[in-house]
Amino acid sequence: MKRKLISSDSDFEKQIGYSRAVVDGNWVFVSGTTGFDYKTMTISDDIIQQTEQCIKNIETALEKAASNLKDVVRIMYIVPKADEFKLCWPVLRKYFGEIKPSATMISANLADPRMKIEIQVTAKKLNV
Repeated sequence: MKRKLISSDSDFEKQIGYSRAVVDGNWVFVSGTTGFDYKTMTISDDIIQQTEQCIKNIETALEKAASNLKDVVRIMYIVPKADEFKLCWPVLRKYFGEIKPSATMISANLADPRMKIEIQVTAKKLNV
């Protein structure tokens, strides 16, 4: 099976040169995804709203890959301020509480100071 490249048409993908997701066989690798609304390239100042938008962006990428959040097996959260991560937990529990993928959180600066969280996932499609 050939690789399939998936784009969200964000300015970042165009300027940097990467795909929102890559499908390789039954694996889907979703790039670090931020809380930008990629259609308008706007972002909330609120980490909770950014977390919701991250997940919406990831869901869209997974749908384009014929996958969904239930297929997520690994997730990485990146936040510039580690002490703010706890604010995201209710949102993360809402989407991943039943799925329970393996997870890692790291604290690091992000490419744009407006970004308060970035989420990367790996999914394995069960029905290929």
